[in-house]
Order: sequence, then C-alpha cells, then structure tokens
Amino acid sequence: MPGGYMGKILFVDLSTGAIKEEALEEKMCRDFIGGYGIGVRILYSRQKAGVEPLGPENILGFVSGPLTGTPVPTGARFAAVAKSPLTGGWGDANSGGAFGPYLKCSGFDAVFFTGISPKPVYLLTDEGKAQLKDALSLWGKDTYETEDSLMAEYGKQSRVTCIGPAGEKLSLIASIMTDHGSALGRSGLGAVMGSKKLKALVARGSMEVPIADKVAVTKLRMEHIKSWQTPERSAHPMHQFGTSAGAYNAAHSGDSPVKNWGGIGVSDLPDREGFKANVIAARVEKLSGCWHCPIACKAIMKAGEGEYKYAAGSRRPEYETLAAFGSNCANNNIESISMVNDICNRAGIDTISGGTVISFAIELYENSILTKKDTDGIELKWGNHQAMVAITEKVAEREGVGDILADGVKIAAEKIGNGAEKFAVHIGGQELGMHDPKLIRPGQFDAARYQMDATPGRHTAGFGPDSFRTHIINSAGLCLFSGFRAATSEFDKRLVGLFNAVTGWNYTLGELLMAGERIDNLRHAFNLREGINELKWSVHPRIAGKPPQTTGPLANVTADIEAQVYWCLGALDWDRVTTKPSKGKLLSLGLEDVAKDLWP
Repeated sequence: MPGGYMGKILFVDLSTGAIKEEALEEKMCRDFIGGYGIGVRILYSRQKAGVEPLGPENILGFVSGPLTGTPVPTGARFAAVAKSPLTGGWGDANSGGAFGPYLKCSGFDAVFFTGISPKPVYLLTDEGKAQLKDALSLWGKDTYETEDSLMAEYGKQSRVTCIGPAGEKLSLIASIMTDHGSALGRSGLGAVMGSKKLKALVARGSMEVPIADKVAVTKLRMEHIKSWQTPERSAHPMHQFGTSAGAYNAAHSGDSPVKNWGGIGVSDLPDREGFKANVIAARVEKLSGCWHCPIACKAIMKAGEGEYKYAAGSRRPEYETLAAFGSNCANNNIESISMVNDICNRAGIDTISGGTVISFAIELYENSILTKKDTDGIELKWGNHQAMVAITEKVAEREGVGDILADGVKIAAEKIGNGAEKFAVHIGGQELGMHDPKLIRPGQFDAARYQMDATPGRHTAGFGPDSFRTHIINSAGLCLFSGFRAATSEFDKRLVGLFNAVTGWNYTLGELLMAGERIDNLRHAFNLREGINELKWSVHPRIAGKPPQTTGPLANVTADIEAQVYWCLGALDWDRVTTKPSKGKLLSLGLEDVAKDLWP
C-alpha cells in the first residue's frame, strides 16, 4: 500500500453481527483518494438504487483520508456517507476533532455498516481488531455523556463518534457528533445511524500511519505553517476567535440571512453588538483545536450565567450557528445562542437546520399558521430568545410541535399545510448554509452550488470545475482552512507536494484535479440513479432575490442561478436538460460502470 493508508476496510452487518475485513485496493485510492470519494465508490458499487434511507439496505460509512492522522496541517478530518433521508439522494458530512486519526491508528481506513441491530450497539476498533458491544446502557444518553462514558472505559488512547437522542428518535436533521461538539451535521446522517441502532463508534490504537517521505512532509509542513505567520496571512485571529469572528460583519453585509431569508440585517437587526468577536471571546474558558491542528480555531465556553445556565465545557458557537439562531431568527442575544448550541450539540442536531426550522416556525407563528395552542403557549416571535430556546428543546425531545419540526422544514411544511410551504426555505429537502448567494463573491458560483451540488444547500461545496479542488481537500482528510489566505497557485503546489510526500506517488496537479472531477461525477451519478435531477429541485424565491430586496446591501440584487448553472453544466460536459454527464466524459474518467448505467 502507498503511504497514508492503513490498507484495511471493515464491513459490518448489524442484523447478524458479522464483521468482515477487506483489503483496500490501491487503484481505488488513486482514483478516489479517500473520505467521501472512496465512500461514494463503495456505495455506488454495492448499494442498489431505491433503498429506504432508514432501512437495513442503506449503507452507512465512516471514511478517513490519506492525509488524516499525518503531520500535514489540518489533517484531522473524516467523512460519513449514506443515502440521505432528507433529500433521498447522496448524503455526506464531515468533521474534524480526533476520531478520524484514531480510526486509522486503530488499524482501519474506513468502516461500512449495513442492516439494523436488534438492540443498541457500538463498534470498537482496537489495534487492528473490531467487535460489536452492547450499548443499551448508553441509549438515551446525550453525546457528551456517551463520549465521556466510553472514553472512561477505553482510556486516553481512544476517541468516540456517536449520536444523541435526536438520532435515536430518527430526527431527519440529526447529526453525528464527536469531540464534544464537532458535528457531521449535514444530510441527516444521524437519523441513519439511529435507524441502525448504532449508538457509537470507538477507535482505540497506537498504530502509526505510514508516510513515504517523512523528511519531505516535515519540511513542507513547516513551510506551510510559516506562511500563516506573515502579517498579511496571520492565522492568529482565526485561532483566537474562530469562525465566530465573521458573525458581526455578516449580519449587516448581506451575507447572513435574516428573518428566515426574508429580512434585511441593517433594518431588521440594527443591534448586532452581541455578535462582536470580543464579546463572544469574553465567554470563552480556553481555546482548543482539532487533532494536531496549528490553527486551532475552536474554543470551550465558561458555564453560562444569568438566564441561560449551560454547562461549562460547551463549545463556542461557530459562525453558521450564530447566523442560524441569530440573524435568521432576528435574535441578538448571544447567551441564548450559546444555550441552543449546547442543546443541539448534546442532542445531536445540525445547528444550521435547527436554526432554520426555528426561524421557519417563527414566521408561521407571525402569520397565524401556528398558534399558541400549537406551541403549548410559547409566544414564538422574532427576537424572542426565550421562546427560541424553548422550541429548540422541544425539537430535541420531539415533543409537541417539535416533533414536526425535527424532520426539517420541507416535511414540516407538508404536515402543517395551510400555506406553510411558502415559508419553507430549502433545496431538495435540505436547509441552506448561512451565506446568502446574492452577495457577490468574485469567481464563486454560490447560487449554483446550493442547487446543483449532490448534497444541496451546502455552504462548503462548489459547483463546476472549481469544485474539483474542494473534493480533493475533503477526500484527502484536510480542513477547508488548510489553504488559509494562500494564493490558489501557492496552495496547489503545497497540496500536491504534501500529497505525494505522504503517499509516495507522483501525482501532478492535473491528475489530482481529475480525481476531484471523478468524485464529482460519481456523487452526481448516485443522484441520477435515484431518479434525481438537481435542475428540478426548486429554489425558494428568497434565495435568488425574486423579487429583490428594496433596501440594504442587497437592494435590487437577484442571483442569476440559471446563468451560473448553464455555464457550469457546459464546462462539466453534462447535458443542460437531463444533467447526465456525456458518455465520453464518464469513460475519460474511468467510470465505465456509470457510463453503462446512464448510457445503456
């Protein structure tokens, strides 16, 4: 095997308890890198179309990348993959923390689950061996309790990824959690894990990830870190404030959505003082980071005081959480946002979707579609942070109206009826990331990516040829901040150098980008095989600015999604009506099986 890979994959049948070990093929590694790249190759090859997302045939995978667990800066990430219960198509999510490196140190690159266990279980991977263990005593515990209990049992050389009560109760906006607040948040994969009665994975081990050229990796690592220490590229603000530093400006620049995507920050949320980076930093107990990360952009909060007494040890809210429960709910109370962040992290709820369903519910209440009777007397008004916290608790428990909201805005609107769908902001069933595509970012197709990525609404995705680099970073096990403030050409040179130094291969940038394109096409083909043409996913008028806002920074701006999509489809060599990649394109990427499926 090349460097960067342990060379082994586990396949676990939860229905029977059978565990099978397979060798990881080098060709698959070269063609699909790792993470959701290898994940989509496995699922497309081994899972038939049309399976129920919460049924036994849906495959749930956890996959590291070749740079995960190596000295490469930010090499800590891993992915979860499955058919999404939110969209009915391809689903993936990824996270940092330390579980990914520990999975590899326990002897495995990936684990895939099928079936449904007759009782709650967790999987232990330990120094090249694996076994299923009874999790009945853990069922019902929150994610912090679950992590603490399992790490107390298996020691400091172990790490845990798990679901909380939201995943157990099959909330379709449930996330998979690790590292006390790091989330594999998108695509509803926490519900898939819960449907399988799989409470957790524990990885314990001390195996070393093989590296082809340690001297070269060390040299390139130091050069990369040194580039972050220059005044113009300093990573210090990201280390001190994390992504929370962006919330203050974004609330008024037009970046953060306001009032369920229908408002304007400068007029609907004039007071944004609670979002200031130093205000949030004052509540921080200590700074932290993912496994061996030189940026270390996370932080642990002090115990909440006053009205909201969240426990010490909770995670500082990220930008997406601050926007979802802040500007999008017309709420400027930072303590309440810290409280709901802790509720969601412990229950295992995607905070992007969580904040969106709350803003959706507020607008329904403001328009008398929901009443006090529906909300058990809670006055769900814009900016009412007490009501927002109370409804979030109901969502976490699937109690009352929270039982409806726990499956996301699309399904909630269908159940509530009476015009509720007018206020359900989503694409393909997935709530959107907290960046308004009407705000112009040179060279980025923000509006197109929300609609056309295989996992819609993804703020960390891309669409068109520029997405190939993102797929490389994600599949390799790096953070998107790995290229922090570097020029693209400079980052590409370092990425290729680090990738080759770890694996021992001699990839060119073009070959790496082709791997990213191959991954992009196969994720898309997964959706096509499920009968999904992303062009037919409706885009809520507010996302595009139809009609445009009349005041504020986005006045008179409409996102030309159609033009963006039209250009990208041509550049990808995908049909502009069916979105099918051309047969020639698929064959040129070595996807002969996909070409046969789509062009019989």
